[in-house]
Amino acid sequence: MGDDAYSAWKSTTDHSDSSIPADGITFHSPPSQYLVQEGVTSPTLTQISLKPSSPTPRSSSDSPVRSPASKHRDSIPLTVERRDTLSTIPSDGVSLVEPSFDENVLRALCELDCGVPLLLDRIKQGLVSCREASVFFKKRAALEEEYGKSLQKLARGTSEVYSMNDGKAGSFVTAWQSSMRLHELMAENRIRFAHRLNEMSEELASLAKEVDKNRKQTKELASRYERVLQDAEINMEKSKARLDVSSEELERVLLQKEGESFSESAVQVKPGVLGSKRVLGKAVAKGGLLLKGKNPGNILRQEDDIRLRVSNASDSYRKALNDTQAMRQEYFNFQLPRILRALKECVDEIDLGTKYHLTRYAFLFESIVLSDGSTLVPIAPEEEAAGLKALYEGIDNRADFKTYMQNYAYAHGGLAKGPRREGPAEEGFLPPLPTHNASYSAAQPPQSVANGNTHISDRGRPTFGVDLAEQMARDQVELPPILEKCCVAIEKYGIRSQGIYRISGMARRVGMLKERLDKDMSSVDLDSDEWTGDINNVTSVLKLWFRELPEPLLTFNLHQGFVDAAKIDNDRLRHIRLHERVNDLPDSNYATLKYFMGHLHKIAQHEAENSMSIQNLAIVFGPTLFGQVSNGSTSGHANVTMADAPYQNRALETILEHYTDIFVDENEATT
Repeated sequence: MGDDAYSAWKSTTDHSDSSIPADGITFHSPPSQYLVQEGVTSPTLTQISLKPSSPTPRSSSDSPVRSPASKHRDSIPLTVERRDTLSTIPSDGVSLVEPSFDENVLRALCELDCGVPLLLDRIKQGLVSCREASVFFKKRAALEEEYGKSLQKLARGTSEVYSMNDGKAGSFVTAWQSSMRLHELMAENRIRFAHRLNEMSEELASLAKEVDKNRKQTKELASRYERVLQDAEINMEKSKARLDVSSEELERVLLQKEGESFSESAVQVKPGVLGSKRVLGKAVAKGGLLLKGKNPGNILRQEDDIRLRVSNASDSYRKALNDTQAMRQEYFNFQLPRILRALKECVDEIDLGTKYHLTRYAFLFESIVLSDGSTLVPIAPEEEAAGLKALYEGIDNRADFKTYMQNYAYAHGGLAKGPRREGPAEEGFLPPLPTHNASYSAAQPPQSVANGNTHISDRGRPTFGVDLAEQMARDQVELPPILEKCCVAIEKYGIRSQGIYRISGMARRVGMLKERLDKDMSSVDLDSDEWTGDINNVTSVLKLWFRELPEPLLTFNLHQGFVDAAKIDNDRLRHIRLHERVNDLPDSNYATLKYFMGHLHKIAQHEAENSMSIQNLAIVFGPTLFGQVSNGSTSGHANVTMADAPYQNRALETILEHYTDIFVDENEATT
């Protein structure tokens, strides 16, 4: 029985290399680089110093002894010690694990009795998470692909239908077709994103399948090792039981042989041999009392036969014990670390693979969103018709109508079927009216002056990009003229305009107004229809003036003070600290801020009509009044980071809420 168990163990051990193939479980290096030599009873392994660092497993000597053993059993070493796996490595030998592998984790797993089921359950959890991520990617890919194809089909169909219909031409058709191409571009980006998601889903599913296969193989191998070891222990227990029975029979025969001197035998018996007087009495009753009528020759032959059985049982038990001891040492010092390492590498593979694909998904998701944003709002807005908003703002209805009118008159002018314009006087026709060309040509020069930039003289008193204190001292004014001029026009024509200050003007018109104000502010009439028709152009110019100040209105030096005050949660204390920072502003900045806050206070009072609350105004003007430092700036001022944006808005919101307390004196309030 012992030979069968040990041969089964050796066959399992020899087959273990093929049971965990290199392509089944991912090893980062060949097994010979991190495993101890095979064969725990070899001289190389026995010379390694062992440090028991874990509770020793149950040895065969722990089994209860039913009767005293003979001298054959006394010579059998019964101590089997479980040695520390990682401590069996010599200092100058090969490493059990790779440097990148966590030795402490492997050591802790080897010390645990539940190391194998722990890792198996952990791999199960990783597989569930990996498969859920794979399913999510697949479903998300289906949604993105359906959205992309539907959008692509819609854009192409709309473009083709419009080209076949009798729609508006000119700048409108150019903007419309360009916008459809933008939609096609976004649809293509979504389709590519869906393909990437499908690839990631398939990779995760393949990873989960491979790791699950490795897990099952390693679990089956570990179960085989445990079964063989358990069979060896059972075989050892049976051999020990046979040895005990044979020993008891030998002792009974010896008692029968020496039956006359029972009392003397009882005196000479060692307490540990028979165990107790009760055992001695039973042996006498079974052996010595049957001496009467027995043939001494039969007793001698029986004694020799029993001694032979005891010797065979002792040899069988010794061999079973040695085989079990070798199996235990090889299992705990070689096979168990190898199995735990393979399972831990499966855990790492599934965890790292899932994390990598989730990170990749986040990157792709961010990229597709940024791509859509850069398509709708290009990074370089100066490019003509680059963004969707710029395309639609570039529609010139007046020019389109003028072109349409000319083409229509040319095509249908000779086919007019209406009443005649001219005819003889006797038929009741009046003399022809003066032509419109003369008045139109007379009015043409002022129009060119109004729309052109070449006829505006430069007075050499620029206001954009000039320090606030310098331009106020140069013009000898208490407030910047551009601020008063724009605010008066905005309050007059745009205080009830929906989304005032939030909606931007047309880039071309804003640039034109900026150039005129910078060259000769007094010649610009903001009350003309040219600017009152779209008051957003004026608001955009005013915001642009604030942004182009060399130093922001609230100054770099006081920026951190405003931010620190805005971080205070107590409303009253935050109001007081912000009031103190406002009072610390230079005179020119304080006067400008006071006037402009009064203007915004009036805008907020019409919130029901313009939808611009104090909070919305603070969001619009927070970054504008606090300013920003460019990446290449070498200024010693504190950098204005994006992290301060919420506190900038909160500071401006608090100042607007307490405008009267901060800026309006009691005398001014009464007047």
